[in-house]
Amino acid sequence: MADLRGFDANTVEPNGDFEPIPAGKYQAVITESEMKPTKAGTGHYLQLTFQVIEGPHQNRLLWARLNIDNPSVQARKIAEGELSAICRAVGVLSPNDSVELHNLPLVIHVRCKKRTDTGEIVNEVKGYSKKDSPQPPAAGAPAGDSTPPWKR
Repeated sequence: MADLRGFDANTVEPNGDFEPIPAGKYQAVITESEMKPTKAGTGHYLQLTFQVIEGPHQNRLLWARLNIDNPSVQARKIAEGELSAICRAVGVLSPNDSVELHNLPLVIHVRCKKRTDTGEIVNEVKGYSKKDSPQPPAAGAPAGDSTPPWKR
């Protein structure tokens, strides 16, 4: 049992349906990263959480899993290629820790895929690129504003 004293559903918006977002390119940042063991227990994958930072799907989360430590050479090569694309997109070419990739804007390429086990349509991050060069500050924007452009 869990103690829920103090919770009032009247004060919290309920979660809606978690439908996939349309395929396309979205500006996002990595908000979390964690190494997790593979289901088979023979390696580890880096799970990255991406948050869309602009547009009608702002604040939506998507995930990518990179099989960094895997007995399959092919799986490792794919993961290393994806990690290289992410590093290049955010401008951190030799990270010592995945946290160095957090909160740096990039463009994620999202597609919709049908799950083989349930037939459900889900999102899959299938590519990464640099965010377009920053736009000059809008007229009337305060000079020296330290708020990141994607949060203004």
